[in-house]
Amino acid sequence: MTDFPWLTLLWVLPAVGGLAVLLLPAAQRTMARCLAFGISIAVLVIGIVLAVRFEPGGAQYQFVENHEWIPAFGAGYTLGLDGIALVLVLLTAALIPLLLLAGWNDEREVGSGRRVAHTYVALTLMVEAMVLISFVSLDILLFYVFFEAMLIPMYFLIGGFGPRTADVQLRQQRSRAAVKFLLYNLFGGLIMLAAVIGLYVLTVREGLGSGSSGTFDFRTVVTAANTGALGAGPAVLNALFLGFMFAFAVKAPLWPLHTWLPDAAVAATPSSAVLMMAVVDKVGTFGMLRYCLMLFPDASGTYAPLVITLAVIGIIYGAVLAIGQTDVMRLIAYTSISHFGFIILGIFAMTSQGQTGATLYMVNHGISTAALFLIAGFLVSRRGTRVIAEFGGVQKVAPVLAGTFFIAGLATLSLPGLAPFVSEFLVLAGTFTRYQVAAVIATGALVLAALYVLWLYQRMMTGPVKDGNERLHDLVPRELAVVVPLIAALLFLGIYPKPVLDFINPAVGQTLTTIGKHDPAPSVPPLPEAGAPAGGAHK
Repeated sequence: MTDFPWLTLLWVLPAVGGLAVLLLPAAQRTMARCLAFGISIAVLVIGIVLAVRFEPGGAQYQFVENHEWIPAFGAGYTLGLDGIALVLVLLTAALIPLLLLAGWNDEREVGSGRRVAHTYVALTLMVEAMVLISFVSLDILLFYVFFEAMLIPMYFLIGGFGPRTADVQLRQQRSRAAVKFLLYNLFGGLIMLAAVIGLYVLTVREGLGSGSSGTFDFRTVVTAANTGALGAGPAVLNALFLGFMFAFAVKAPLWPLHTWLPDAAVAATPSSAVLMMAVVDKVGTFGMLRYCLMLFPDASGTYAPLVITLAVIGIIYGAVLAIGQTDVMRLIAYTSISHFGFIILGIFAMTSQGQTGATLYMVNHGISTAALFLIAGFLVSRRGTRVIAEFGGVQKVAPVLAGTFFIAGLATLSLPGLAPFVSEFLVLAGTFTRYQVAAVIATGALVLAALYVLWLYQRMMTGPVKDGNERLHDLVPRELAVVVPLIAALLFLGIYPKPVLDFINPAVGQTLTTIGKHDPAPSVPPLPEAGAPAGGAHK
């Protein structure tokens, strides 16, 4: 237990802040934006305090808060933070101020109305609050409630705040994209709800809760699951695993449950699209790592080959489709499908390198996608089109924009020296120790990534200046304030990822120990010690 409720403050502050923004007078648009930005900075400060006070070699879950919520059902308000959740909390807290700054003038494009700015930033803060409590929840029912609740503000951000257009067909496409996002994720959530209820029934039957009730306490259920105390056969546990996994695979998204993502990313504003891909979707991969593996270790091992196969297909599929896109924003959305495949591949390789790389990949993907998508959004807002063929020669009229776009693109293809390279290398190395064929095939995506990134840059930024591009202006100070921290993070974590890995490594080790998995023994025996016989035998 902790004396001060840091984790409660972490998520309640943006939730209450969102409501406070809505209470401001309609005419105070600037005040609404400033208040939301200030609240997001305060959340970031809390995240930094948690990181400073966190002990990587200490207890598995720290800053624990435990209070009764629905005692009749064994559900509690239980929060706790491990190293994996901590780095994702920091990613979320760091990105939200940048997204609010990047979308500072979005309400001028998203529609008319006196309270557009208020609603836009309030919804963003509400999404942040729900994502943060999902990362720190140690109660399965509490996690599920906010896992589903975050869909509502995200739905309105996609469907109600896309770029303003007089084209009725485009407005209808935006509405369809929002509905598709909601239906896919709600359906996945309903399947998960059935699995949550089934798991609770097992805890009731085995008397894991107090009195006649069961329990939703994640730690208690994990202990029971890994000691055989749940008392269920493999068929039941496999079915429950699939219920959780289906919901997380939709949210992540994993091929072939990915089709909602490109449409939603294109329909939303760039800031909202980044919020969805870099923040909200990480709850899906986080759920796989925490809930699927730790609650159902045997079932996870049973289905690991299938999940890895789907992940590899997604890696190649996303990269190939990205190459053929004519819409720059849709192209970047397809690259995210490929990158999520790498994350899931590392998770289900069930090696320390693979899971460390997957967790680091969640952070690095969030940063690189934010950089590339936001810079592309700045360019699209200037030109008024997303069609790649309409650009050309941008580097001559906006060299800083083109240069930062190039760096973000190189990060997306995992160039050595930039942050995603480290995580992708760890994922591939960790996967190769158990699934050599999958790792080799996934490596082919590196070549495909070079094709879609370099060809995209060539078509948009190089060559003669096309008509309509000669008046494009370079990044303004507000935009530089968004882009520079992202580029700096890509460079810093590409050269020195140790500060993040120091949080991740112990948590991954504890996860693997909990589920009883160990790294495979080396296939090549170690060299004999000095003075030992050539055969390596010792008397």
